[in-house]
Amino acid sequence: MPQQVEWSTHSFDMADSSSRFVQRIVSDIPDVQLNGDESYRLQVSAESVVLEATTETGLFRGQQTIKQLVYEKNGKRYLKGCTIVDWPAFAIRGFMQDVGRNFQSMEMLKEQIDVMAAYKLNIFHFHVTENPGWRLESKIYPQLNSAESMTRQKGKFYTQEDFNELVEYCRERKITLIPEFDIPGHSAAFRKAMGFEAMNDPRVQPVLIDLLDELCSLAPAEVMPYIHLGTDEVWHSNEEPSPTLLPALLERVTQHHGRELIVWRPGQKIEGDSVSITQLWSSGGQPKPGYRYIDCRLNYLNHLDPLSGIAQLYFERINGAAHGDSLRLGGILCCWNDNNVNDEYDILKQNPVYPGILTYSETSWTGQKRDIGENYLAKLPEKGSELLNEFSAFEDRMIQHRDKYFAGKPFPYVKQTKMEWKVLGPMANGGNVDAAFPVEDELQETYLVDTVIYNWRGPFYGGTIHLSHFFGYPSYFPKEEGTYYACTQIWSPKEQTVGTWIGFHDWSRSGGRRGGPFPQNGEWHNTHPKVWLNGELLAAPKWNQPGLASNTEEIPFADENYFFRRPHSIHLKKGWNEVLLKIPVKKDTWKRMFTFVPVQEDNGTMREVEGLKFSAEIK
Repeated sequence: MPQQVEWSTHSFDMADSSSRFVQRIVSDIPDVQLNGDESYRLQVSAESVVLEATTETGLFRGQQTIKQLVYEKNGKRYLKGCTIVDWPAFAIRGFMQDVGRNFQSMEMLKEQIDVMAAYKLNIFHFHVTENPGWRLESKIYPQLNSAESMTRQKGKFYTQEDFNELVEYCRERKITLIPEFDIPGHSAAFRKAMGFEAMNDPRVQPVLIDLLDELCSLAPAEVMPYIHLGTDEVWHSNEEPSPTLLPALLERVTQHHGRELIVWRPGQKIEGDSVSITQLWSSGGQPKPGYRYIDCRLNYLNHLDPLSGIAQLYFERINGAAHGDSLRLGGILCCWNDNNVNDEYDILKQNPVYPGILTYSETSWTGQKRDIGENYLAKLPEKGSELLNEFSAFEDRMIQHRDKYFAGKPFPYVKQTKMEWKVLGPMANGGNVDAAFPVEDELQETYLVDTVIYNWRGPFYGGTIHLSHFFGYPSYFPKEEGTYYACTQIWSPKEQTVGTWIGFHDWSRSGGRRGGPFPQNGEWHNTHPKVWLNGELLAAPKWNQPGLASNTEEIPFADENYFFRRPHSIHLKKGWNEVLLKIPVKKDTWKRMFTFVPVQEDNGTMREVEGLKFSAEIK
């Protein structure tokens, strides 16, 4: 949403509009509070469209808003009448792809950059080196791009011409490309190609200086002002750098080439560093006092479920503030698909990339005005609250964009704020996940089991419910093992067969199949959950890869999570339908969560099933 907007009942007819469409550079836009170089003012009336900005970038941002205001009526195209004064809350609003682990074609990268541009993101973080491959061509050290040095997509890399094309493609869309050479950790391909046993080899430093010189020769500082050098996750002795390596690279980037240096935090300390920008990752990433920083702590798409993850991105307060300042630069949304993939496009199918970009584009542009802490990073606000109403309105906007602009693209999100659940448990089972409790026989308000009284809690809202969150955000239940039950009622206006997203304890696309081995056929999950609809047990899917061990990073995901496998078919009767889920949780269950969402497929896009109503009332 724009920062300041007044809607008008008068629309602009776009038929013969050339003479009445004005865009111009002005010296100032009153009321703009921050980041004026990207601000704009737009006035749409029945008579004219006037777009003003202080820079070409501002005009470009306003043009994206104009595209979103177009609608059709009776075969004619109109612009919604409005007066908008708009500016971004944060100077850095970015998206990162890891092409070191999994190479992505230029076509696929451009598709994502086009979406970024349409939603006013301004940074493309290009993580171009990793353990599986050094993906940017070096003419000085061509062995870096040899198939023999790589472990995935062997021999796949970007030529320097590709890189220049990508930098220019971003620049034309008012996006700055930040290249990252991730060293001294994540350097297996580099060491293998160069024949170095360890990163403290004295030959490493001159080679990396050569590579930085070569990188900086590809684009001038005014076009590519940032260089990222990683420095994170140095966990092995052969990754430890010599004492002079990082200070020398810092000097080369900042003094010799006149660029800004970015490093991850947590990461290696650089002696004498007083100028770098720190990019925060993980809960342990805290800003260095007095240093500029970029926030990436809560937004790794490879860990996020599309439903609860979108809510997390919406309620995250980037930099812990309503807007940026001289130190709080903004944030970058990250896609770390650590695991190998069968097809490059699986990265977009198996991670909520496009709904994530839309969500992050809004929150990084407008900022989260209130300090709500971590209260809603793993659960939705209470029904009737202002926060839930705001999120529901955001959902409506995102769904409109999904239907209008993302046909044929993976966009795993449907409206979920009307779904509600009650949850009971955890019931003690002595470690026996197959133990049955009276809940399975009949739904009632209270149960007495082994002298313990159990009552339903809720209602809880959403299509995905976190019982307790894997990163410790406030959720509904303490981290205890036992058996939970969840129930809801779905009202259908007619008897019908619909698709359904059903999932338990989802797997991250990171670190193998984190959370334990994959289930055998006949099971929904390795914890043995069950699903009943109107008292009938639903059979689990037949998996493509049943029984895989948890540490299988090189075997690509196929159908493990609900949002990238075919929806489960269920039959709803006319009127109310009872859904009961059994959700055993073991001590080592990492993602303690469940999903049950009716969906309908429309030319590859998942949409809401029309006419359904939801109630958590025990009937």
